[in-house]
Amino acid sequence: MSLVWTLIAGFLYAEIIVVLLLVLPGISPYKWNRFFKSKFLYMMAQQAHIYFFLIMGILVLFLLEAIREMRKYSSHEQSGEVHLNVEMQHSMRLFRAQRNFYISGFSIFLVLVIRRLVTLVSAQANLLAQSEASMKQAQSATAAARSLMENKTTEKAKEVTEDTTLNELNKLRERVQELTADLNREKKDKEAVKSQAESINREYDRLTEEYSKLQKQITIGGAAGNKDD
Repeated sequence: MSLVWTLIAGFLYAEIIVVLLLVLPGISPYKWNRFFKSKFLYMMAQQAHIYFFLIMGILVLFLLEAIREMRKYSSHEQSGEVHLNVEMQHSMRLFRAQRNFYISGFSIFLVLVIRRLVTLVSAQANLLAQSEASMKQAQSATAAARSLMENKTTEKAKEVTEDTTLNELNKLRERVQELTADLNREKKDKEAVKSQAESINREYDRLTEEYSKLQKQITIGGAAGNKDD
């Protein structure tokens, strides 16, 4: 593997680690939100879209290069007179092109996944904060309503207070229900992204095993060819 593709593979490993950290249940959305709003990341966030499109452009270029290599070696015509070593080298180059295609493709996909996860985590933290604020507001409104009901002496004042309090409570309950529904949707989206990340990890492990098997077959075939010579 060349230095460039080694760097891209390392970038892919780093993306997998970031995805796993984002979907771990042990870290609350509040902590992630504070981390995202830190001074260092805030300075980087001002130019985040530039970095995002730059990384995507580089990965897309390498993806196109891998596709070109795959088409180049896939269209190569096999001949019966070709030496075994030449055929093995051609197969190796084709496999490397396919491996580079998967590496660059998964890297592009995980860049989009990480961007979506960061958005979902930040939105979930904001929804939780709004939900807690609404609950506190509802509790304070309930306490205020009770104190007003105790202080009012006339039936008319009680009726007015009750109507006002009920209206406020109904509005607050509707707001809490809306925030709860939004929070549930964000949790479902996060679980969906988590399942996608796990499937990507399983696919990458499968490709790694296939690469190891093919490399062993190539090594055995090269040793057999040397003995025949």
